[in-house]
Amino acid sequence: MARRKLTQRQRERIGAIQDRRRRKLQERAEQVLEESDTRAPRPGLVITRHGQNLAVEEQHGGLIHCLFRQNIGHVVCGDRVVWQPTTPGEGVVTAIMERTTALVRPNFSGEEKPLAANISQLVVVLAPEPGPSRYLIDQYLVAAENIGVGAVLALNKRDLLDPQAQRRFLSAFGDYAHIGYPLVQISAREAAGLTPLHQLLHDHTSILVGQSGVGKSSLINALLPDLNLQVGRLSRASRLGRHTTSATSLYHLPGGGRLIDSPGVRSFRFGRITRAQLEAGFREFTPYLGHCRFSDCAHDREPGCALRAALDTGAIHHQRLHNFLHMAEKLLPDR
Repeated sequence: MARRKLTQRQRERIGAIQDRRRRKLQERAEQVLEESDTRAPRPGLVITRHGQNLAVEEQHGGLIHCLFRQNIGHVVCGDRVVWQPTTPGEGVVTAIMERTTALVRPNFSGEEKPLAANISQLVVVLAPEPGPSRYLIDQYLVAAENIGVGAVLALNKRDLLDPQAQRRFLSAFGDYAHIGYPLVQISAREAAGLTPLHQLLHDHTSILVGQSGVGKSSLINALLPDLNLQVGRLSRASRLGRHTTSATSLYHLPGGGRLIDSPGVRSFRFGRITRAQLEAGFREFTPYLGHCRFSDCAHDREPGCALRAALDTGAIHHQRLHNFLHMAEKLLPDR
């Protein structure tokens, strides 16, 4: 169904409503601070957010229900923050600490909004069915490169593949491992089927992405045997109740590391990126960029193209260059 376009008057009305809500939230947060005892601010980690409600993990692992000052910016899951206690088990977030990374996704108005902060790894989940899309994989990898995080490809449900099918998969996607993206085959049904992924998740804050139907939810359940316990604890602290599972949330992995589950990345769309950022998103292009005969080379049919020369030697996979050219055609014009 096509999205209904809003009139200017409707947009102004919606904006006014949102402004009132922001002012009301700000007034409430300030009132809570004024009514509380003056206590020293403390560091914390945002575990989840829903509307004005935050669950913040304090230094000793306890969860605190917090409001936040509206003028500090857009608080998201994974943010390291400064919060001030108000009443037992409650507080107000007064500042966001500098982010190392932020996963951003454009909304339907084209405005880019952060979904999660301080992630260090993107895990692209694949499965035998639906068949993996190299184009979608490359979109995720471009995003990872531009965010500045590592990326892993994980073939889920490997138990559904016989040895011959596994060899075909490696033949079709093994080039990703050659350019530096770990490629693992996993299964939640096998005794040690998740061991390769556990090793890659250790000491990272990771987020799972992938097509619908690849088994991300089942994989999260398998990676987090105490998921129900963590969800219940999170629900009580954040006051979200049934909304907890629909909000982006951070969970602690039993073997070390953190896992962010975000409904916001079930589908994927690029934000506004430049051609240079797109080129940088294909890491194997780097040695050849700037070496084409023409400075404005589009890497399509121009003579003296360094990327096409690398394609002929096998240094660049033909499908990767094809996907790059297709993405380049869809780039939004500079404003």
